[in-house]
Amino acid sequence: MKFSCSQQSLSKALNTVSKAVTSRTTIPILKGILLEVNESNTLTLSASDLDLSIEKKIEVTADEPGSVVVSARLFSDIIRKLPNAEIQIEEQENNTIAIRCLSSEFTIVGQPSDEFPNIGEINTENQLSLDKEILKEMIKKTSFAASIDESKGIIVGVLIEMEHESLNMVALDGFRMAITREIMKNEEQKKIIITARILNEINKIISENEDGKEIIFILDDKKAVFLLDETKIMLRLLEGDFIKYNDILPKEHKSRIIVSRSELLNSIERASLLAKEGKNNLIKLSIFRDKIIITSRSEEGNVKEEVFVEKEGADLDIGFNSKYLLDVLKAVSDESIAMEFNTSVSPCLIKPVEGNAYEYLVLPVRISSN
Repeated sequence: MKFSCSQQSLSKALNTVSKAVTSRTTIPILKGILLEVNESNTLTLSASDLDLSIEKKIEVTADEPGSVVVSARLFSDIIRKLPNAEIQIEEQENNTIAIRCLSSEFTIVGQPSDEFPNIGEINTENQLSLDKEILKEMIKKTSFAASIDESKGIIVGVLIEMEHESLNMVALDGFRMAITREIMKNEEQKKIIITARILNEINKIISENEDGKEIIFILDDKKAVFLLDETKIMLRLLEGDFIKYNDILPKEHKSRIIVSRSELLNSIERASLLAKEGKNNLIKLSIFRDKIIITSRSEEGNVKEEVFVEKEGADLDIGFNSKYLLDVLKAVSDESIAMEFNTSVSPCLIKPVEGNAYEYLVLPVRISSN
């Protein structure tokens, strides 16, 4: 194997595929990246942790086709540190790889490519095309609400639900739930669950890829593939039934307010400076007449913030973990939002002023009567 390419394009490709490399594996070959050069002047870089696999193709000048596995960490570090110039890479005896760039020359040890796992193919019949900015926004609005506790089973994942008229994403962790919906016609109804961690890695790849507006989404029974230009992301789906989230959503409310999202966000951020993690980051919201009074107390002091609102229904005192409210307020971009309440121990529903493009359910924290 022998080829040359630009340092910049190779470094970018390595940054993409490295997202599928794990240091926690006991299988040495999975700590590597597979390099494959063909006679068509294409270099394919592949990495996999068996749950997530990524392939990236770039143009190179191929002098001799071949393949080898290199240490992901070492090879990426070397390429990143080299100057922005042409790099020559050549496989030598016993899987050693020579790397040359201007006055720099490295020789590193590789591994045989036949030991690398076959990423495999997928049935391409069930596929849909998505605007990558819409997908990126939907992931941003939901994945933060998934559980990070691996022992929690299915709720470490995000439900992707294809209905005839919409594409929905849902995540929850037992303390809050996030739902986002996008109007989209689908030929068939289908539900899959993808680990939130993997979806976040996909979002990073989408953000880093400046080419193209569309991403192809292909579904199989146990796998899914995202195709974005010269990048292929294949992942293993979570198996099991997701919680019936529609049954959790409140069907009515006793109080409803419309409030400036940015004003509420800024006030809660200031109030949370005195909210202690050991006390569930507790802040108190007092909905009274035409305002929300936000308070927080600790041994170090107390704080009071006021935000004007449009209110329908009864006054209410309710406590929240400030982090959960902030996560929601940072995820959406609407200037005004609606918040619906029932009692001080019932979940709060946050949604657009009109419609249901997104809905967030946040459980309250009990507050003392005094």
